[in-house]
Amino acid sequence: MIKKLRFKFVVINMSIVTIMLSVIFALIFHFTRANLEAESISMMQSIANRPFELEIPKELGKDIRLPYFTIQLGRRGELVATGGGYYDLSDKEFLYDLINVTFTSPKSLGVIEKYNLRYYRVDTPLSRYLVFADITSEKATLSNLMKSSLAIGTISFLMFLGISIQLSKWAVKPVDLAWKQQRQFLADASHELKTPLTVIMTNAELAQSPEYDEENKQRFINSILTMSRQMRGLIEKMLQLARADNSDTKEITALVDFSKLVSDGILPFEPVFFEKGLTLKAQIQDSIKIIGEEGQLYQLMDVLLDNAQKYSKKAGCTWVSLKKHGKGRCLLAVANEGKRISPEEAKNIFKRFYRGDQARSRTGSFGLGLSIAESIVKRHKGRIWVESRDGINYFYVELPLHNG
Repeated sequence: MIKKLRFKFVVINMSIVTIMLSVIFALIFHFTRANLEAESISMMQSIANRPFELEIPKELGKDIRLPYFTIQLGRRGELVATGGGYYDLSDKEFLYDLINVTFTSPKSLGVIEKYNLRYYRVDTPLSRYLVFADITSEKATLSNLMKSSLAIGTISFLMFLGISIQLSKWAVKPVDLAWKQQRQFLADASHELKTPLTVIMTNAELAQSPEYDEENKQRFINSILTMSRQMRGLIEKMLQLARADNSDTKEITALVDFSKLVSDGILPFEPVFFEKGLTLKAQIQDSIKIIGEEGQLYQLMDVLLDNAQKYSKKAGCTWVSLKKHGKGRCLLAVANEGKRISPEEAKNIFKRFYRGDQARSRTGSFGLGLSIAESIVKRHKGRIWVESRDGINYFYVELPLHNG
């Protein structure tokens, strides 16, 4: 899929480049040819405007740029004189051939391809004048321009092809990453669901077996119920993550009192921490407001505080702080005393279904909570990261303040 996408990207890019190069070189060729033709015609008209000087060969003037010669005809079409000095004008057969071709054409201006000459016919009451200009250099210029355009076009095409191939890698990188994450997510989700399903099926088969008494069968049923609840929790987490991902396209416009929201988000966890013998402390700066979605920000607080109470050491302390940070930002920190998070874990801890150790499994974690938190923070144009020092793990969330 990614290769096909890259191929389409390169094909579209190169089609656009080919069309642009073709148009550019076609315009250059057209205007060059038109300019050369216009200069040649202008020179011939300049010569034709001086009919009494035609019989006397002159040196090239400033407006004379091409080899030329002239023919003067009488009223009956007889050859009267020639001039110019750039051709052998002693060949009468050649001259009369030119005269016949010129007067056969209904146009007073044209090209005789056989001799590479452009002619201009002027009629006066007493005689007729024919001006011929050599267009060999004009054709050579256009031919060289065509060859140069083809060479430059080929080199440009190959250069743009290389650039397009590199750009295609950069352009599809987010798609490739999303595709890999999706496949990994499906694989991990299948693995997480497979274990409880296996336990449920095994216990269901044992509960139906006549070899076991009612007490054992009840134990099997209780195990089925436990695994079913675990599966429901996993599915709910997956749905939360899907909702967080799908809400990226919706614009956030609501003004939220983040100070009050954080304070309110702490309240439901105070009894939870108390029952587990943990200490929860908070230091919230007032009047911090952001643009956000309250439901998701409450969910963010739930994830961070739930994570803190699960992985705090026995009788440990958790600190929640919120303050303004730098220019136009605020910083939310949830820190708890617990097992140190290694640098390797810090890099992967926000990945879906990531568990640094089996302790997460024993606490009922599926490795999705922090992924949900990261998705929410990104949607609010912020960033989230973790640091571990002196036996305390710090989860930081930085969000933009409301400018009003």
